[in-house]
This record gives sequence, structure tokens and C-alpha cells, in this order.
Amino acid sequence: MPDRLSALDASFLYVEEPTTPMHVGSVAVFERPRGGFDYDALLALISQRLGYLPRYRQRVVPVPAHLARPVWADDVDFDLNYHVRRSALPAPGADDQLFELVARLMVRPLDRERPLWEAYYIEGLAGDRVALVTKTHQAMIDGVGTVDLAQLVLDGAGSERDPFEHHWTPRRPPGRAQLVVDAIGDAVQRPGDVLDNARQVARDVVSSAEKTVRVVGSLASAVRSVVRPAPSGPLNGPVSGGRVFAGVRTSLDDYRTIRARRGCTVNDVIFAVLTGALRQWLHSRGETPPTSATVRALVPMAVLEPDTAEFSTAGLVGNRLEPCLVDLPVGEPDPALRLQHVAHEMAAHLDTRRPVTARAMLKVGGFAPATMHSLAARAAGSVSGRIFNVLIANSPGPQEALYAGPARMSAIYPVMPLARSQSLAIGVTSYHGNVYFGLNGDRKAMHDVNVLAEMIEEALEELRGTEW
Repeated sequence: MPDRLSALDASFLYVEEPTTPMHVGSVAVFERPRGGFDYDALLALISQRLGYLPRYRQRVVPVPAHLARPVWADDVDFDLNYHVRRSALPAPGADDQLFELVARLMVRPLDRERPLWEAYYIEGLAGDRVALVTKTHQAMIDGVGTVDLAQLVLDGAGSERDPFEHHWTPRRPPGRAQLVVDAIGDAVQRPGDVLDNARQVARDVVSSAEKTVRVVGSLASAVRSVVRPAPSGPLNGPVSGGRVFAGVRTSLDDYRTIRARRGCTVNDVIFAVLTGALRQWLHSRGETPPTSATVRALVPMAVLEPDTAEFSTAGLVGNRLEPCLVDLPVGEPDPALRLQHVAHEMAAHLDTRRPVTARAMLKVGGFAPATMHSLAARAAGSVSGRIFNVLIANSPGPQEALYAGPARMSAIYPVMPLARSQSLAIGVTSYHGNVYFGLNGDRKAMHDVNVLAEMIEEALEELRGTEW
């Protein structure tokens, strides 16, 4: 039987455009150990782990005449050096130089003639640091058979995984005749797929979106519940072929202090901080939002299936990521009231769902937020961009240090993809005592993304210093 892409996986290939590549990424910064951690060491580490991820050695093979969805096939010309690349920053190697490079790397579509992932080893960072930038297509990450590369590469202190003992011999990919025969066989069993595939290839966006929503059944109710479009504003508009990126590091203790004072959750505080930052950013552009103004965020939340007893660490997607729509009160001038409104919005969503706790998600091995952010992007890709302004994906990470080989990870910034007509996507994660924000924006619409990044720190300080 052919290893055919699922309808959801294929949809991410069908709707991808040059200005909106459908891959998710991360920027991990490492302290170079005394024994060294160079490009060859990273190459060897990834090579050892690839046996756990067969999909990373497979490429997408289209079916002639689009009689069926594409299939996965071994890449007989697989070249690890092509996928794991090397680059360097000029002096002084500041973080803003790294983020500029990340923006340029992330806007480039992945080569569909090869497995749909890339990793970049970046040298030249100040303080004797190096960075690992990863890109993985949303069609690959399902949370069951395939997780994000960052989740597999990173380990806890003192823990070493045995290399996957195997001798990989690529299987010959199916020829055109075999692809047609398999497609006809599938069509006999599922005749509706032929027409469905023709519609997708024709890029019927409405049909494609409806199909995706049908596949992820839980999303249909979320979309149907919205009867009004998102508020208009600078966060929505045509997406250009350029990107800007900014990363922000804040202290987790500050969020915990505010949580203890207000009896809310750390997640509530994070979204209240982002609300305050967006408010200040709008003011920096000369806009004064009315008191009732909101920015609608699409927030994928991990929830349990109705018949699931507990969170499954074996298969993340066996649980569920539901796209929730949260109206952030950017018009509210009082930071305490902003937090109260956000906490109320979040509680309203959780009252009707079985949320996965942060503690449960932290039981997953490696750096699970990398995979969770990929799944969040998949969930977001199934929702019409007309009903939200910005994607915000938050996934808690471990509070102990993680390592890639001997190199300790000192920072991690998620890179979420932009959807059509979305100018900004925000990824958030906590790690080793800090909360990290990754702001990925359109280069034209979000040319001042650094201003918004600074506003996050100011909004946190404003909330922390508020008299309750």
C-alpha cells in the first residue's frame, strides 16, 4: 500500500504560496562548551537521531494527473549535508543580526524535490555562542509518527540516547505506472477522492478550507460559532515576500509573581502582557483605539478527547489542539482590568473543554513545545483568516537545562508561519526560568516589529508594578 499523504497533510501543500511558505521553525541558542560543538558535531548528532524519524528521509511524490493525493517515498539521493547547513554572522554577532538572518531563512520555501526540512548551524554569535535554526513543513509533523527535529535533538542534563542502530537502505520510489495503478485502486475504494483532489489542485480555496475543516472535525464548531469577521486593523492585509523577526526573553518569576497576586494562570498573564504590548504598539503608530477595541487572537489549545483519561505522551495529536478565538482588550487602559478581561476570556473557553495541564505536557521527552507549535500551526491553517487578526501559540517547556550533545541551550524562540492576510504570528514558550517570545512578521506591514518586541518587556513591567 502506498504511504499516501493524509487529506490534512496534502492541504498544506496545496494552499502554500511563494509569499506564505507553510513551515514552522525555531531558533535555539547554545553556549559553546569547552570541548567544542562545531558543525561536524551537529551533523553527527542529527545523523544518529534520524533513524527515529523515517519521514525526514522521505520526499513528496505527486501522482500523475493528480488522480490521488501525493505519496511519501524514500529519497534515494538523500544528502544530510544539504539539509544541515552552515552559516556565520559578521562581527559583533549581536542577537538582532541573528534575527535578521532568521527572517531571511524563514521566508524561503522548502525544496519539494527533497525531504521538507532544513537546519542551519549559525556561528559568530557574541559570547562564544552558536545557534541552530530549524525549518520543518507542516505536512510532516503529525505528533504521532513524526515530531519536530528539535524535540529529538535535545536531551536533559546527563541523559544520552542510544543511537538508533540501523542501516538505512532507501526503497526504490514508485514509478509513474505504479502511482497511477495505486491511485486507481484507491479511487475504486473511495471514488469521491478523485473529484476532491481535482478541486484541490485547481486551488479552490473554499473547497480546500472546507475539506481541512472536515478532516479536523473539532474545528468546524469553532468556525461556525463565529458570525462576525475579525476587527479591522494593521495586523491584516496582503502578505509580501519579505519577513522580519524579533525575539524577546523575559523572566518566568515575574509571571508567577503576578499570578500569585491575582489568582490567575501564567498563561493569562502572558496574554495580558501581549495585550498591553499590542496596545502600546498601536499608540506608537499614532492610533488611539477606543476603550471597546479588541484584537482577536487565534489561540490553539491542547485539550483531551472526550474518551481520553489523561494526556498521552506517546502521541500528541491523539489528544487535540483546538483553535480558540480570544478577543484581547487593547482598548482598555488599566493593566489590571486587561488581565481580568483576558482571564475571563480564557476561563470561558476552558469551561467547555478538558484542557491539558502544563505539568502533563512537560512529561513529554525532549523539547515538546517544538512539536506543539507545529501542531498549533496546523490547527490555525484550518481556520479562515478573515475571523482573526493574529496567531498566538503558547506551549510550556521544561525548566531544567537541555542540551544538544555537549552544548547547553541558553535560549529558544519559536517561529510561527504567516497565513494569507496575516501580518504577524507569535510563538511563546517557557524554558529554564524564562519566557520566550518569537515575533514573525511581514516585512512591509510589520517593519517595526522591534518596537512591538520592546513593548512586551514594558507591558510586563507595567503589569508587575501595578498596585492590586
